[in-house]
Amino acid sequence: MILKVVDRAGVEHSLEALDGWRVMEVIRDWGLPIKAECGGACSCATCHVYVDPGWIELLPAKSDEEEDMLDGCFEVEHTSRLACQILMRDELDGLKVTLAPG
Repeated sequence: MILKVVDRAGVEHSLEALDGWRVMEVIRDWGLPIKAECGGACSCATCHVYVDPGWIELLPAKSDEEEDMLDGCFEVEHTSRLACQILMRDELDGLKVTLAPG
């Protein structure tokens, strides 16, 4: 399956993703600049991304922990999510996210 990622320079990348992998892991493993300091534990918010509006409804609701982490981020939008909290699955083939400002 494919994950589309727009980097901070506005360049779109199509990354091959495996079922069950976190969006953060896919972005990191393909070498794009995402910090992901906590490694996916939902405790740092350094994997902040903007989800393309057409995909929001297909994602599970934000947990309280994710909401708390996003509250501490800069430039939060209604489409803001933590990439560590989105697991790739067949329904998300083609998911598009944009890296939030670092």
